Order: sequence, then structure tokens, then C-alpha cells
Amino acid sequence: METSDEDPYIDRSYRRTVGRLNIPGFRKGKAPRSIVENYVGRTALVQEALDFMIPETLNQVLQEQEIQAFVEPRVEVMELEPVTFNATVPLEPTVDLGDFYNVRLEKEEVEISDDEVDRVLDRIRREMAPWEPVSRPVQFGDLLNVNVKGEMDGEEVVNDQEVDYIPETTNVLPFPGFADHLEGLEEGSQKDFTVTIPEDYPRPEYAGKDVAFSVEVLTIKERALADLDDDFAKGVGDGFDDMEALRAHILERITGEAESQASYAFQEQSMNSLLESATITASDILLEREVQNMQDERERMLRNQRLDLDTYLSYVGKSQEEFQEELRPMAEDRLNRMLVVRKLAQEEELDVTPEEIEEEIETMLAGATAENETAMRRALNAEGTRESIRGSLLNQKVMARLVEIVQGLEPGALAEQAEEESEQEMETETEAAAELETVEEAPDGPVNEADASDNEGA
Repeated sequence: METSDEDPYIDRSYRRTVGRLNIPGFRKGKAPRSIVENYVGRTALVQEALDFMIPETLNQVLQEQEIQAFVEPRVEVMELEPVTFNATVPLEPTVDLGDFYNVRLEKEEVEISDDEVDRVLDRIRREMAPWEPVSRPVQFGDLLNVNVKGEMDGEEVVNDQEVDYIPETTNVLPFPGFADHLEGLEEGSQKDFTVTIPEDYPRPEYAGKDVAFSVEVLTIKERALADLDDDFAKGVGDGFDDMEALRAHILERITGEAESQASYAFQEQSMNSLLESATITASDILLEREVQNMQDERERMLRNQRLDLDTYLSYVGKSQEEFQEELRPMAEDRLNRMLVVRKLAQEEELDVTPEEIEEEIETMLAGATAENETAMRRALNAEGTRESIRGSLLNQKVMARLVEIVQGLEPGALAEQAEEESEQEMETETEAAAELETVEEAPDGPVNEADASDNEGA
């Protein structure tokens, strides 16, 4: 920059600085610029001026050159006398979706077997079953009350008295392999054994070491499993009259869960096909920003756990550079997804209206109490939050259109299909309710002519 161009910015820096200084012989904020320059040094004024000098100058240059930056440029200050800086301006990425519109995928149909319903029923039965004492050796799945001591390298690492414990293949506490040694023990018995901790154990200081255990079994209990009959169904709650109603409810629930999982998997398959078909050219600055965004997100998560990034990195044994390199593939995938979603939205002319944002805000406020609704509404209507809501809604629209494209469907076809299915379901429920009402209102006595004839003959 020319010195004459710098001067107005230096003057602004002086006016910001002078009010913070107590210079002998001058009232606060009244010292001349020459005195302030001598007091703090010209370099200090220049450095403060950079905060507004660089963005304003860069913006002017971009306008003159008719350059549209996609995101904030990367700036490197080269010299301070005179101010010289290098700006790398990321332009809008180019995205070519390739032959994606000819890609065809088939969504897997969801089928729930009776065995899957049986497994859920068995889990419910086990969760509801009371524990009852038994006079037999320990089996996996029993509830034990035990005294446990464990030593490693002569130091006590476990000392639990009268603690409840369920030996299962999935139970890796206090260390993997411990549960295997309890099977077959009798109530009142005591056993000493050694467990070797696996080399891949999460805590390196324990990996590969031996733990000498001493266990005393105080009590053994097993679950008293109920019969899967109508009485059991009634005891589950939610108004089930019989086992058939309970099984139907379980089938409906796990079918819904399976369909949600299948829909998500199909969306991912469709997105991966879109990414494979697309050719993306983007500035490295965008990837660097996304890596930084992911690091910021991780730091916020760590703060919620009362950790900072440096402590976390020392715990996992990684440097800042290694951590960012680990984030890079995930950041690149997230960036590419954002860019192809943006491109597909443009191709399909998809957008989100202010009315749709308002409707979403009202949905989000539906569960709010009267006390916090005003504060929540104010927060949701903040510019940044509204833009986030808009982005989320647009992403939903793009994903909906995406799965239509790979199935060769017209825009809105899946929404129409879902609406028709919802209407059919409501009609079925209405008809069922009407039939039930008819049965309840039917008079006592014969229900058909044959019954009437039989009664007369009697």
C-alpha cells in the first residue's frame, strides 16, 4: 500500500488508541498523534489499523476487479512498512454432477420376521422378570452378589464388597475374561484365578498385564420368566388386551424403526452415487475452513466434558497437526456433500420460503412452556439461527429429490405417495372404529336367523 493510502487508517487507529492511554502531561484522549506515535511506536498503530485497513482495502480491490469471493479470503501480512499483504481469494467452486440423472438404484424392502418379534418379546419378558434365589451353580445371565479383590503387579486394582454382578459374554468389567471364571461356582464358594488383559485394552498401562483375582459368591439369583400369554400382554401396559395385540404393536414399532434405517441407508447410497458421479473443483481454503470448523465443534464438545483440546490430545497421544490430518478426510467429505447438495438445489430450482421457516419455528416451539416461549422464539428468529433452519430444510428437500431421481420418479412423487398412504391409514382406522362402535351397540340375543330359529325350536 502507498503511504498516503495508509495514513487515514493510521489516523483511525490513533483515535482508537489515544482514549486508552494515560500519557503524562496530557488529559486522557487528548494527546496529539505525534506524541502517541512516539509513546507506543508507529508499528503498534499500524498493527491495530490492520483490523480495518485490510478488509476495507481488499473489498475495494475485489469490487474494482469484479471478483466475487466465495468465502472470506486468506490474508498473509508480508511487511508493515509499507503495509504489504498477500490475499488468496477463493472463487465459487465448480460442480459438475456428471451422468447422475441416469443413475438408478433400488430401495430394499423392509421385511420383519416372526423371530424378530419373538426376540423383542423375550427381551421385554427378561426386563420385567423378578430375580429369585436359586440353588444351583452359576450360569451366564444370573444375578450374583460377590466379594471381589484383584491385584496387578502387587497393587490392589479392585476391591468390591457385596457388589451385584451379572456374568455375560458382553460384560467386560472389571476386565475382559473375568466373567468366564464365574460360571459353575456354587453359592458360598470362593475362587482364585488370573486374567490376562488383552494387548489392545483401551488403557495402555493395563494392556497385556495379569490380574490375580479372588472372588467369593454370596448369593445366586435367576430371572423368573413369565409365560408369554394374554396375562403377560396385559401386564406390559399400554392397554394390550391379549398377546396378539402386543405382537402387532411390536411389529409396527420395529417395522417403523427398520423403515427409518432403510430410508437413511438409501439416502446415503444415493448421496454416495451422486458424489461418485460429480466432479468438484474447489479452493483449498474451503477445506482448511471445514477442518477448522470440525476442530471448533470438537473443542465445544470437549468443553462440555470439562476438557480442553490440549489435554485431550495429550491423552490420546496426538499432536495438533496429526489431529487436523485425522479430521481432513471427514472435512473433505462434508465439504463435498455440501457442494453437491447446493448444486442439486440449483439444478432442481429448490428453495425455502420465509413461510416454511416460520412453520418450522412454530413446530420447534410446540413443546415450549409459556415461561420460555418468548426467549426461545427470540433465539430461533435470530438471523444466524433462521439461516441454519433454512439450510436444514433445504437439505431435506434436496435429499427427498435425490432419492426420487435415483428411482426415476417425478418431483414430489414420494410426498404424494406418503400422503396417500397416510390417508389410507386414517380411513382404515376410521372403519375399524366404526365396526367396533357397531359391535358395542348391537342388542343382546340372536345375531342371525339361524340362531333365532334354534332358539325358537328350543
